Amino acid sequence: MKILKKSISGTLESSDVLITVEENLTGGNIINLESDVEKQFGKQIRQVIEQALSDFKVTNALVTVIDKGGLNCTIRARIETALMRATQTKTYTWGEKNEIA
Repeated sequence: MKILKKSISGTLESSDVLITVEENLTGGNIINLESDVEKQFGKQIRQVIEQALSDFKVTNALVTVIDKGGLNCTIRARIETALMRATQTKTYTWGEKNEIA
């Protein structure tokens, strides 16, 4: 899917994550991560983001992540929301096989 507009999801509150998604005009997906726990959990945070990008079939995104201790489920919810807003996706089917429409 194509990124149509810049979008933001989340907050800078404790135990949350602020995610910004915009089109990467140079091509490819780039994840910029800022987290106090990047040494311990940076790889896992990036995997959650990369999986969501893959599920949405997004290949040209610049994703900025400011983590304030968000759990994987919070990160996943925030990136999905940001991607739905950025791609202007109207529906999302939840489950093992995510169908993006």
